[in-house]
This record gives sequence, structure tokens and C-alpha cells, in this order.
Amino acid sequence: MKVKPILLSLLACAMLAGQVHAEEYTFDESVSYQYGTPTSMEEVHTEEEPENTDRSKNVALIPPDFGTPTSYLPGSGEYLTPNLVPGALHGGLVEQVGEVNYPAVDAGAADATAQSAIEVSYQPTVQTAQASFTDVTDDLYYSGGHLGTLSIPRLGVNVRIYEGTSSAELAKGAGHFISTSIWDGNVCVAGHNRGDNCYFGDIHTLNVGDKITLMTKLGTRTYSVTEVKKISETDNSDTAPTSENCITLFTCVRNEREYRWCVRAMADD
Repeated sequence: MKVKPILLSLLACAMLAGQVHAEEYTFDESVSYQYGTPTSMEEVHTEEEPENTDRSKNVALIPPDFGTPTSYLPGSGEYLTPNLVPGALHGGLVEQVGEVNYPAVDAGAADATAQSAIEVSYQPTVQTAQASFTDVTDDLYYSGGHLGTLSIPRLGVNVRIYEGTSSAELAKGAGHFISTSIWDGNVCVAGHNRGDNCYFGDIHTLNVGDKITLMTKLGTRTYSVTEVKKISETDNSDTAPTSENCITLFTCVRNEREYRWCVRAMADD
């Protein structure tokens, strides 16, 4: 009677022991310790730096003021050290004068002295009238820190002009583009078109023939409007020096960030 229970107990133990050792598990080590595969791939593009590229301060540019016609133009601005840049004129504006022609040299007779005596000749490709330009000098400032006064009788505008077109200058009045003339040639001025100092908010309503008066320490000059147009924010062609005496006004176009209003007026005298 007791043999049967003992046999059943031994059979149960044998079955349990067999289950424990029935299977063996092994785990392979992850490759390079990566426990998951990437779900996306990012391509990295690299470009080689051009050889003989001048990255020194000789070619460094001061960014143009915010809101100016050149503020969104890549590579625009004034040279940090204009005296170190060949051809730099009037605050860092560089004039392209044509190709560089190197005279032929007899290789058999050339030595260090002859090589140093070689001259580079610049041949202008286009003949243009000489542009007029008047630099801003310390003696042209009034005691209040402004350079002059701009009047537009039809719009009831009478505003002082300050050097520069940054937010600080435009908060006080109109701003003079520092790379343009202050008297002879093309005088360029910017102003706000909205807010407390919206002196130029209605310049786009001017008509051909309307008068604009500029008063500086160099004198008083009256201009007649010849053109009113909408230009791209990256178009700076109307700030170029001219041989004729004129004044050019700029302001933003309301609700059209990519455009500017441009008014050109020619001197009456």
C-alpha cells in the first residue's frame, strides 16, 4: 500500500527536474552596442574651402542697418577697413572698373627688380559721367546732432535728418544713408511709414512736380518729384551716386514686407 505513493512522488520529482533542464537560452551581444536600428538617415554635405580665400578683416563687412534697401541682400554692407580694400570708395562702396591687364615680360630678362617694376593697368569698360558726392564731416552737424531738415509741403512734413538708418535714428526723425552724399549728387533718406514717427507714411501719394526741400549747413535746395515707384526690398540701385543733384526717399510698404516705396526728386537749380 505504501509503495505506490512513494513511486508517484519519485515520478513527480523526476518530471520537475526534467523541466528545469529541458531548454538552455543564449543571448547574442548587440553589434557595436546598438540596441536599436535608426529609423531615418541624415545626409551630411560638406564643401571644401576655396583655396586662397581672404577671410581677414581686409574684406570684412559691417552689416547694413535694419530695414534699409540692402538689409536683405547677401554680401551687402560697408567694409570694416575700407582703406585696405583696393577700389573702396565713399564708405566702402566698391566700384568695378574693368579687367586687369598684365604687360608681357621677357622671361629670359626678368629678374626680381624687373618683376617689381611691372605696373598693373586698369581699363574702364564703360565711360560714365563723373558722379557728384559730398561726404558727411563733423562740421556739418547742428548742435542737436542732426544734419539738416527735410520739408514736404504737400504732406505737411517737416522733419530733422540724422546720420544712419537704424532704429535709433528713425525714432528721432528721418535717417540719412551713410553711404550716400549729403549735398551734391544723390542724397538718400529713409523714414517710417507708421507709428508715432511716420513722417514718410504718405510719400507714395506724391505727384510729379511736388516739392521737397532740403536744408543743411551747406545751403537750402528745392527738388521736384520726378518718380514714385514700388521696388523690391533688395533693390539698392536707387542709392547709387549720380552726376545730377537729386534726393531719394525710401519707406516700407504697409503689409508688404518685401517691397519699399521709392520717391526720386531732381534739384530745381
